Amino acid sequence: MGQGILLSGNADIDFMIHGVFSYELFGQTFWITTTHVCILIVMLVIIGFCIAANRAIKHASEVPGNFQNIVELIVEKLDGMVESAMGKNASKFANYIGTIFIFILISNISGLFGLRPPTADYGVTFPLGVMTFAIIHFNKFKHQKVSGVIKGLCDPWVFWAPINIIGDLAVPISLSLRLFANVLSGTVMMALVYGLLKWIAIIWPAALHVYFDLFSGAIQTYVFCMLTMTYVSDAIGDD
Repeated sequence: MGQGILLSGNADIDFMIHGVFSYELFGQTFWITTTHVCILIVMLVIIGFCIAANRAIKHASEVPGNFQNIVELIVEKLDGMVESAMGKNASKFANYIGTIFIFILISNISGLFGLRPPTADYGVTFPLGVMTFAIIHFNKFKHQKVSGVIKGLCDPWVFWAPINIIGDLAVPISLSLRLFANVLSGTVMMALVYGLLKWIAIIWPAALHVYFDLFSGAIQTYVFCMLTMTYVSDAIGDD
């Protein structure tokens, strides 16, 4: 775990993805990279929090403690965000939006704890974009039927269909690239600060971490989820 997972405390700091160890399967060599390790850490943190939250809610008291208040606040804010964007359809997608919101946010701010953010790897953000793309088109065919989808592709003119198809196919790419590029840029900047300034980079880079990891990470999480909700709502239409 010493090969580039941490962004501090190493003289050979860089922003690249490194292989931690490899294994053979069906004659092919597969690598476990720093991204896999960081995703595992993020998932363990989320799972641990969810287990603790579940226990806190099951044993909820009339006078909630600090942790119960935090859990209820998180659920209330996520539900409110989804409801404000999706209206009557919010209950169907609250779990999905809440899940990707928490995963992306924790991944983005993991740089505060010395990890290389998993979302700085396009192999992580692209599957998130593909999942959103699949949900969009599942709901589009479900609510608009095939005829409605074809009609939408031919709007405003029939010969405009190829442009509309390209626009639809660009959705997962634009979603994933926006998140990936913004997180990677912060990772690169912090790696350059630590790698070039070395012993001079003491204490004051914390302010940069707050901006690149916390502020920018939270903004990019919100943007990804808001665009997802907007696309899905447009796919459902006025059904």
